[in-house]
Amino acid sequence: MHLLFFAIASHLLIFKQFTALDFDLATTLLIGLPTAFLVGESSLDLFSLQTSTIIKCYVLFYAFLGLSIILYRLSPFHRLYHFPGPLICRVSKLWIVYIAYKGQYYKYLKELHGKYGDFVRVGPEEISIGTADGVIDVLGAGGLPKGRFNDPARTTNGPNPLNVLTGEEHAKRRRLWNRGMSTESLAEYAGLISRRAEQLVNVIPCDQGPVNIMDWINYFSFDFMGDMAFGGGYELMKAGYDKDELIKTLDKNMVTAVMVSNIPWARKMLGRLPYLNERIYKQRAYGKRIAAARFDCDSDKKDLWYHLMDKAGLEKEKPSKESVVSDGMLAINAGADTTARVVTFLIFLLLDNPTWLHRVRAEVDAAFPTGENTLDLSKYGSLTYLEACINETLRLYPPVPSNGSRRVPNGSGGRLIAGRFLPEGTEVFISSYVLHRSSRNFAPYSETFWPDRWLSSVLNAPELCEPPEGKVHNTIAFIPFSYGPHNCAGRNLARLEIKMLMSLILSRFELSLAENFDKDAWLASFRDYFVLRPTKPLYVILKRRDPKC
Repeated sequence: MHLLFFAIASHLLIFKQFTALDFDLATTLLIGLPTAFLVGESSLDLFSLQTSTIIKCYVLFYAFLGLSIILYRLSPFHRLYHFPGPLICRVSKLWIVYIAYKGQYYKYLKELHGKYGDFVRVGPEEISIGTADGVIDVLGAGGLPKGRFNDPARTTNGPNPLNVLTGEEHAKRRRLWNRGMSTESLAEYAGLISRRAEQLVNVIPCDQGPVNIMDWINYFSFDFMGDMAFGGGYELMKAGYDKDELIKTLDKNMVTAVMVSNIPWARKMLGRLPYLNERIYKQRAYGKRIAAARFDCDSDKKDLWYHLMDKAGLEKEKPSKESVVSDGMLAINAGADTTARVVTFLIFLLLDNPTWLHRVRAEVDAAFPTGENTLDLSKYGSLTYLEACINETLRLYPPVPSNGSRRVPNGSGGRLIAGRFLPEGTEVFISSYVLHRSSRNFAPYSETFWPDRWLSSVLNAPELCEPPEGKVHNTIAFIPFSYGPHNCAGRNLARLEIKMLMSLILSRFELSLAENFDKDAWLASFRDYFVLRPTKPLYVILKRRDPKC
């Protein structure tokens, strides 16, 4: 009986108060607490106890502790008791970790909101919000700071990248990024995009047989982002394959990262596994190598490095080389991966919807007649069909479908979010995939590729919709690049890259899905590992429209 009370007291006084204990501290407590109990019960003569008694004490302590935690999380005394959600999610995050490992978290969230409503308890201390009313409250200026979901991306032995920073530190670093993503800077990068896009259409296998275009879009995206961030270094298109297995390594690391993000305390434990450390080290070492080459050349070329290093001398305090390397790797890994996926999804959706493929191609041909340079940025504003298809692709398949968490600050007393009170310490999620596919935000055809919804001629003419009374277009719910001061710094670059690349591909090639391509199997292969990605190839047939080009 004493052990039962001791276990309950340990839960209420220690584990309940610190729900995100450091792994080493948690391990020490889980070993030390039952040991302390044994010492007290045996009058300091621990060695006189039989081994079976000691083992029994530890087993019972963990059983009582676990039972106390479970009963509390299910009881009316828990602060999130009144929020609905699956029983297993209310008890533990382990089920969500399994769902995340399977890459199905984005679909699971949509399913939960369909069953339980706008506020769903997806973990002992986590709430997912499925209404657009929460976007400004959570993500906007004056919203919530970043939560524990981002903790695994933090480092203790160097500067952190932009995506995990908050407050003044984030604002200071974001100023550098904003200069690097200004209209003037994008005009500089357009030349890099054009050169790499020309390289892609010249080296990609065509007029032969099925080509996995997803791989080649990846190679292009990493080559361009390497140029933009560090002045070069990848050259995957030239090699024709993932020569250093960097994309493969990144994909594997993301699977681990999405699991650890749901159980941040496990980061230190997993970080001690040699094969995981080796993968992470390989990825970072390559980034440091190409960053060192850019640093040594000391060029005044206005790439992202130029702006992140504050070469123009606009900041009071010079950024450290380490922080620039950290942000440069973020630009490549996050920017290349997400943009490549969006282009892949867009190509598939156009090939699966021939009417729109013909519309977009005719529009591109009119803007860029044969032989005309696609570098003329002034013409991209007229590509309304292409813009509509890009937006619809981002709506159906947002690059980061589940998003990270925000946290109601401790000491705040709680926050009112979309009309519901959330106590301090609550982790809050808003999934772009859930919002984008809700008929309350986008109708008709919320689950279907229907780019018409983005055309002003349709938006301003209800009679063009079927049924007209069902038209909904809630732009505040459209958050493919997040929202507010922490939104994606490279969103305008991503859009420019997609437009330029797609315009060149459509002007040079006739495309079609491979004859035996299994659309349903490909769609079923999508996995959410931070970035939404297909795990099966996208095979297409490429034929040059003009053999001379």
